[in-house]
Amino acid sequence: MSFDAHVREALAQLQTAGLLRVPRELTHVRGPEAVIDGRPVTLFCSNDYLGLAAHPRIRDAAARALAESAYGSGASRHISGTTDLHTRAEAALADFVGMPAAVLFATGYAANVGAVQALVGPGDVIFSDELNHASLIDGCRLSRARVHVYPHRNLGALEHLLHVHRSSGRAALVLPDAVVSMDGARAPRVELRARSERFGAGLGVDEAHAIGVLGPHGRGLCAALGVRPDLLIGMLGKAFGAAGAFAAGPAATAALVQNRARSFVFSTAPPQSQAAAALAAVELVRDGDALREQLQRHAETLREGLLALGYRVAPHASHILPVLVGEPEPTMRLSAALLERGIFVHGIRPPTVPAGTSRLRLTPMASHTALHVQQALAAFASVRTLLA
Repeated sequence: MSFDAHVREALAQLQTAGLLRVPRELTHVRGPEAVIDGRPVTLFCSNDYLGLAAHPRIRDAAARALAESAYGSGASRHISGTTDLHTRAEAALADFVGMPAAVLFATGYAANVGAVQALVGPGDVIFSDELNHASLIDGCRLSRARVHVYPHRNLGALEHLLHVHRSSGRAALVLPDAVVSMDGARAPRVELRARSERFGAGLGVDEAHAIGVLGPHGRGLCAALGVRPDLLIGMLGKAFGAAGAFAAGPAATAALVQNRARSFVFSTAPPQSQAAAALAAVELVRDGDALREQLQRHAETLREGLLALGYRVAPHASHILPVLVGEPEPTMRLSAALLERGIFVHGIRPPTVPAGTSRLRLTPMASHTALHVQQALAAFASVRTLLA
């Protein structure tokens, strides 16, 4: 078989399974509103939870950095790519999450892959939640540590794995998502910290979908319960409305990440404009309690409304609302029907979620109005018969 035939066959298999993805092209994006194929739509599938992506202070900060410096950084951080804006952003992010130090990455994927791979390696052991994000899974693989996967949030299973396998590794890392991106479930942080300490393991927490939204002044779920992880990953492209991510922890942890994370060492530094946007976003998030309250009100209204309409919504009190369907084809049919009614809620299919659990991932934004929310519920009401 030729290589071209191999590629075409793989695409055909995805098509047959209902798993072929074709990105939607959005134009005229203004907060929760955009245009798709010439038609106005309201976004209910964005991770811009606080609606900050279009905030003038973030845009102005990035614009000033562009006006005063080059766009591209020109080199990695260890060569000539580190500027005062990078180090100021790292200091502000570390202070925000109450950690001694932070390391700025160009993307969230790079942060998770790089930080995990930097801190554990061959001869070490990782205990990873089965629903962790792909970037954490790939970080585990890249580390070449032995990986033991425990059932989602199952503390008994984790404790058993720690008891059996902890001694086989020089160092150990327990690795959960604070909030699972596809169903909104929260990791039991206090219990995970206790078990990590009991077995002499580190605790690394990905706060991607919690940072900015949950905890005191948006500092995340660990801060909400006074849990201090050994590694905290925060994303800037979600509630912060900016771009990139950071890994925070003790100074020694940050130094090791800077020296061993392949996605940091061998990558051109993020543009200075990205670091400037992150600096502005930190202040907006810190002062964003009213936005967080608005987001939670929208989430509660949507959850109650969807349940009243007879939809299956995952039972987690979160700003992420998974509307469970089951198979890929009806999931995407429902998504298309909602889009026809001006509501963009994307279908989530394997391999992002396990087979048989395809869903619509509905995410409100603080910048939605009450009318937006009611229009979404009306659209869901009008397409309910598609699932009969």
